[in-house]
Amino acid sequence: MNRIVREYRAEDLDAVLAAWENATRLAHPFMTEEFLDQERDNIPNLYLPNAETWVIEQEGQVIGFIALLGNEVGAIFVEPEFHDTGAGKALMDKAQELRGDLEVEVFEANSIGRNFYQRYGFTPLSESIHEPTGNPLIRMQFTA
Repeated sequence: MNRIVREYRAEDLDAVLAAWENATRLAHPFMTEEFLDQERDNIPNLYLPNAETWVIEQEGQVIGFIALLGNEVGAIFVEPEFHDTGAGKALMDKAQELRGDLEVEVFEANSIGRNFYQRYGFTPLSESIHEPTGNPLIRMQFTA
């Protein structure tokens, strides 16, 4: 299996949006279509231009990505068929190599994401409410 982690390029956008949407629908069934529509617009226009984004490719196909804002993991999404294959860990390893200590916010109801972060070594830091959706968030930290 041939996998590489590389910097995001403009031509990766469709694959990045597909990974985001497929993984979001699996991990965040509580999201409204209206919120998803807004996020689908925000990703290329707001988030990607302001983040350092890396993709993971398998056999030449982008299967996931991680977006960093300083030492914050703004997003990490992997196509669901590649969950539990080490793709997410490879992306997080890249972030950790670049930044050392990391922080992330995860929806309390997102057990897939929470379990992934806990397995990686993140620990809970604080809780808050995600204003746009009213859902509880957990801020987690990873110390290198």
